[in-house]
Amino acid sequence: MSNLTAGPGMAASPAQGPGHPPRIAATADVDPSAIIEPDTVIWHLAQVREYARLGPGCILGRGAYVGPGVILGKNCKVQNYALVYEPALIEDGVFIGPAAVFTNDLFPRAVNIDGTQKAAVDWEMVGVTVRTGASIGARAVCVAPLTIGRWAMVAAGAVVTRDVPDYALVAGVPARRIGWVGRSGARLQDAGDGTYVCPATGERYVENNGVLSHT
Repeated sequence: MSNLTAGPGMAASPAQGPGHPPRIAATADVDPSAIIEPDTVIWHLAQVREYARLGPGCILGRGAYVGPGVILGKNCKVQNYALVYEPALIEDGVFIGPAAVFTNDLFPRAVNIDGTQKAAVDWEMVGVTVRTGASIGARAVCVAPLTIGRWAMVAAGAVVTRDVPDYALVAGVPARRIGWVGRSGARLQDAGDGTYVCPATGERYVENNGVLSHT
């Protein structure tokens, strides 16, 4: 990667591979207290706040923001200008598309009712949790508090205001389930009797009372 350097106190590594130090663009702003694990790449103008943790093999795109204490699992991709506000929890293998936003305040105000500026003690943060393998589309907004289930897919531009089940495909404003997706990301085909098949892999899934399970 061009114009990337190793993280603080680490030797530069010219190639990716297991155990290689993270590579961080010179224009990125990574707090010294943040934990950046091996094989992670942080691109230009990205910001990683204090005590955040990026697991191994993550990619943080240009201009992306990761808030204080946010945790990303391994092999996550946070695309350009995505905003992940604390206290978000991102499990392994999650994709967050360009300019997606995770909120953290149910009742956002800049000031208190007496006109004084709100401080950290004047509001209670709420977070977005994204389970393993899920994907959040470009410019989607996830309004905390909520959980995006395993391998679920949020369509581009969706506004998610409630929990998303495992394997669900949701779209719209507010987002609603419009189908199911498999682990490959392909939309599942209805095979009847509550069974769904992935056209890409042949994997089979079973729906029971609105819950989809991989067989």
